[in-house]
Amino acid sequence: MGADGGTSRASVAERGGAHRLYRHGHSPVHGLPPHTKLAAAFLFVVVVVSTPREAMWAFAGYAVLLAVVAYQARVPARFLLGRLLIEVPFVAFAVLMPFVAEGERVHVLGLSLSVNGLWGAWNVLAKGTLGVAASVLLAATTELRELLLGLQRLKLPPLLVQIASFMIRYGDVITDEMRRMRIARESRGFEAKGVRHWGVLAKSAGALFIRSYERGERVHLAMVSRGYAGSMPVIDEVTASGAQWRHALALPCAALVVCLLGWML
Repeated sequence: MGADGGTSRASVAERGGAHRLYRHGHSPVHGLPPHTKLAAAFLFVVVVVSTPREAMWAFAGYAVLLAVVAYQARVPARFLLGRLLIEVPFVAFAVLMPFVAEGERVHVLGLSLSVNGLWGAWNVLAKGTLGVAASVLLAATTELRELLLGLQRLKLPPLLVQIASFMIRYGDVITDEMRRMRIARESRGFEAKGVRHWGVLAKSAGALFIRSYERGERVHLAMVSRGYAGSMPVIDEVTASGAQWRHALALPCAALVVCLLGWML
């Protein structure tokens, strides 16, 4: 793709900034094939979502299971907790639910709170936190390129895999383009301080869109000239043994046992 002058920067970004969630290691979890980890994480989230919100002890069991996985993957608690900050908007939404929900109300520390809202807030916090933690562990132990190979192995539509691949490859290129445009504006004395500057920012966004579109056209023409016919060649064929599948599925299977106990109790 030599026709695109930013491709070299994209490859650098792919090796660097695009892997901020990944934590290099040689643990048993790192060594599992990516499609087994994807399947395990998906099934684990399905089990968590299927658990009744009243089974509070079951969610504690799920947290213990994730802690065991993090220990096996040698992912520090500080690293994991730092990445969980991404769910702050959901936490804010959950905090408001007891105040705005209707139904039976209880008084806590002088505040009138909805019982349904309290249960809803707990449901969002518990299941959301566990789902995000599982995703962070998956990202921390699997490189982005391996995730794409895993999605291919799981027979995700090839077009979606290609779109995800280009998003990963060129996301940092577009971010770098935005940074250069910001520096150019600031070097000319521009500083966004209010609504009156939105027009300049809108024009910058339009210019960024045009540049991105033109870059996409150049990349597509370069790919077609090299034989691209709608599908990317599979260079690395990822396989998994029965033992690796059993190791990966131990998490959702254990979570399923906890969920069934939660339903029975």
